[in-house]
Amino acid sequence: MTKNQEYSNAVSCGNFPAEFLVPLDDSFIDNRGEIVNLLLTSITSVARITSKAGTVRANHFHKTDWHYAYVESGEILYFERPIGDSQVPAPHIYSPGEMFFTRPNVEHAMLFSKDTVFFTFAKNERSHDTHEADLVRVPFITPDLIQKYMP
Repeated sequence: MTKNQEYSNAVSCGNFPAEFLVPLDDSFIDNRGEIVNLLLTSITSVARITSKAGTVRANHFHKTDWHYAYVESGEILYFERPIGDSQVPAPHIYSPGEMFFTRPNVEHAMLFSKDTVFFTFAKNERSHDTHEADLVRVPFITPDLIQKYMP
């Protein structure tokens, strides 16, 4: 079993790993190019998201949903904390080719230091209505904090 499968199997069983960074297995490369398997598990929805430098996404938590996020280009400063915590933790910084995981019932936010394209792979259906029904918005990343991390 590969490290990616082990991680994904733990998630599927509700045993959410403490490590945010998802292990990616070795890619397959030949004269035609490269194949990188991002996930070896069942997913309900996949979204491609573009974000402009200096903007914030999330600032919420999911009641039941969880998701993986794969950075295609740009950079994500990812913040996560327990529900109700008022402290702002140091961000985890994710670059192209990296994937991280967000558990349910944790406040999280993403600040984009560069124009960024990323993909999310989620447990729940991600229509606008179902997504909104599963989340609770929180005041996490504020304009003063954006100034702290942006050049």
